[in-house]
Amino acid sequence: MHFKTVALIGRYQDSGLDAPLRRLGAVLQAAGCAVLIEAQTGSNTGVQDFPLASYQDIGKQADLAIIMGGDGTMLAAARELATSDVALIGINHGRLGFITDIPLGSADEAITRILNGAYVQDERMLLEGRVMRGDQLMASGLALNDVIINRAGRGGMIELRVECNGVFMHSQRADGLIIATPTGSTAYSLSAGGPILHPQVQALVLVPVAPQTLSNRPIALPEDSLLDITIRALGRVESGASVHFDMQALSNCQEGDRIDVRRSPHRVRFLHPQGYSYFSTLRSKLNWNRMLHPWDDPDEHAL
Repeated sequence: MHFKTVALIGRYQDSGLDAPLRRLGAVLQAAGCAVLIEAQTGSNTGVQDFPLASYQDIGKQADLAIIMGGDGTMLAAARELATSDVALIGINHGRLGFITDIPLGSADEAITRILNGAYVQDERMLLEGRVMRGDQLMASGLALNDVIINRAGRGGMIELRVECNGVFMHSQRADGLIIATPTGSTAYSLSAGGPILHPQVQALVLVPVAPQTLSNRPIALPEDSLLDITIRALGRVESGASVHFDMQALSNCQEGDRIDVRRSPHRVRFLHPQGYSYFSTLRSKLNWNRMLHPWDDPDEHAL
């Protein structure tokens, strides 16, 4: 037995989540695991079959947390459990599912295989950032996907000054700037024209959002880079600027505010069933060459 205590976390806003949670809990108990259910998940789904636990309790007691939902649910759980050593498994009950990669229909079989030791481990880096106004700390947070600085309302572009390790990089006028991890490279960063970074590439990527000058291009930086971004001007933006940690927002930033971003000392551990392939996930989610040569794809049924 590799995992003695397993926590269940779900996107409790979804209807019909109670049945798969109960079924998965029964699979875990049959395998000899003690089962906890995250408190809000249990209260909102009506699943009272297992002890309710806060994220703090899960971090102290659980060896494994299974997240049933979309990538947003996984992002929230990863931030909450980042300082613990709890491994995470994602079951897709959402739409896209880059990091909740196990289909709901095959969840019971996949979890049983993982409990029996047939899994691969995948460690992901986190970012930590803070918003400073002079010497005053305005906000701080962790991000598995990205830290984003953008205009908070209608109006003109914002002007940002970017330094890396104390060295001036550039100033840019744009709708915003994305600082993404390899995990976040398939999220907003990809939509804004950034590259896909394999999870084993230890780097950050900076991606401008709708820059005024087309020569402002995405750039990949070493993972130990220390970034200082200063809001130089807000132009005609009516509502100021905002900073997002995995889409958790701090609004009403002012000219002169500084956003510091660096790699967090904490990491997130994902577990996948044995045979998991990152490239298979990309083929599935991005429909890479899906209709061209299906015989090249080992995930396709043989013709």
